[in-house]
Formats: sequence, structure tokens, C-alpha cells
Amino acid sequence: MKSDNKTVVITGASSGIGFALAQAYLQRGYNVAGNARTLERLQAAAEKLGKPENFLLVEGDIAKAETAKKLFERAIAAFGKVDILINNAGVFIAKPFTTYTEEDLDSLMDTNLRGFFFISQQAAAHMTANRQGHIVNITASLGSQPNVNVPALLPVLVKGGLNQATKALALELASSNVKVNAVAPGIIDTPLHTPEMHDFLKAQQPLGRIGETKDVVDAVLYLTDSSFTTGAILTVDGGATSGKW
Repeated sequence: MKSDNKTVVITGASSGIGFALAQAYLQRGYNVAGNARTLERLQAAAEKLGKPENFLLVEGDIAKAETAKKLFERAIAAFGKVDILINNAGVFIAKPFTTYTEEDLDSLMDTNLRGFFFISQQAAAHMTANRQGHIVNITASLGSQPNVNVPALLPVLVKGGLNQATKALALELASSNVKVNAVAPGIIDTPLHTPEMHDFLKAQQPLGRIGETKDVVDAVLYLTDSSFTTGAILTVDGGATSGKW
């Protein structure tokens, strides 16, 4: 099923922002290789998308090096090459610092850090050889400016580090014409947040509302369309990191 169309790999593609990204790129005619932990979740997403032939389902824990390798190998075998990687898979655990558990730490480090590391190594090697490509990391605006009303030390630690890693990798890969950027969302309406939390969350945004997945999708599309933007951290947070308000 090799194709001349561009190919995007999306982690965490079965729901929320990842699902919206898969839908947007499929609508553009791209090939999409989507990853989630289970095949059942990916099959459910494919059903919602109308079972497109160019939506490749690759299940597995993205924190594991073998999953990252399998995801790229299967995408290349199916579509010939990979043009874009979107590191979307992530977990968010907000609680007071002293109440974090070892399980919380393992969860954040596995999905948010290891889930970025191994798959980005695969992308960097492949895209450098092709002398073109885009890597986009979905981080969090709290990584740039913590909020006392939302104590979240572990996400700040990991997502803030990923913001800096984005800049470092952008410099490292620039000579190979590979662009590396990040989108740092604020509060976005996804299954991560229950409806009971929405009034509180709206109050944390200067615009007074929660963002939509489309807001993040639009930012990602801008970055992957750009030929001269790299090392950027694009916040999509209703102004929450603009300053004290």
C-alpha cells in the first residue's frame, strides 16, 4: 500500500487531541500511522473515522523501544517513508507535590518522557537520512509557567524539560533540514477533564473558556506546513502563560 502522499506518525491517536490530529491529516489525504496501547482502542477510532485504508493501526506501549521501532518499521513498509512525527501520547497528573506516589512518577516518566525519547530517535535517524521531516511535541503550557491553582510538579518537570529538549533537538537536526517544534496546550476539552471540572478550569484562562482540540490541531498544522520554523514552543492556552492576571 505504498503511497506518494505524505505520512504522519501520531502517538496516542485513539482519542482526544491525537484522534483529532489523525482525522485532520486523513482529511488532507495524508497516510496516518496511529499508535495506542491496545488494538481495540485503535479499531474503535478507525470505525469513527470510516475505516480509511490509509490509517495504519500499530498497538503497543510507546514507552518501550520495541514499540517505537515497530511503529516506524510498519509505517515505512506500508507507505515508503515518514514525513512527520507527532509525539502526542501523554498523561497528566495534577496533585500537591507531597502526595505524588512512585506509581505516579513511573507513569509520567514512561509515557511522557520515554514515549518521546525512543520514537523521536527513530524519527531523527529516518528523517536525517531523507534530509527532510517534522517532529512536533505536544507538551503543556504549565511547563513554561506553573500555576499555583493547579499544582502539577511532575507534569511541569517533564513537559518543561520537553520544551527545552525541543529547542536542543531543533538545533541538532537543523543541518539535515529536519524541523522540531512543540505545541504547548493549556486546558483543552478532552476526556482527560470531567464536565464537573469545567467551571474551575474556565476560570484559569484569561479568555474564560476551555480550548477545543481543533485549536491544537490548527497549531500543529501550521508548524508542519512551515519550512522556516524550528525550535518554537507554540502555546495554545487562552493567554494563560502571558503573565499575571
